Amino acid sequence: MPKPHKHVFVCTEQRPTGHLRSSCAQHGCGEVYDEFLWELQNRNLSNSVYVMATGCMGPCSEGPSVLVYPEGVMYAKVTKGNIAEIFEQQLMDGSPIEDLKMSREFW
Repeated sequence: MPKPHKHVFVCTEQRPTGHLRSSCAQHGCGEVYDEFLWELQNRNLSNSVYVMATGCMGPCSEGPSVLVYPEGVMYAKVTKGNIAEIFEQQLMDGSPIEDLKMSREFW
């Protein structure tokens, strides 16, 4: 596999019912992760973009969380409907999506 230009980390943390902290799984991260993989395949970008499921990245109440490197941009409350825009604007054009960025309180 060639070295990718972008890395996308999608939190897929799942905590047990009754845990003190919420988790991205409670906010639909599985659907978000699946949509990233679908877009990646549909756009034939697997040689330049690497999408990876991760554990907790911190701001659990703001999930699903998505982190894009090398820019170091974290997105909050990402939905399946946001993924095409993230590909177009952030991953293809390099411009962060301001409305989706994690608040400075968390990132």
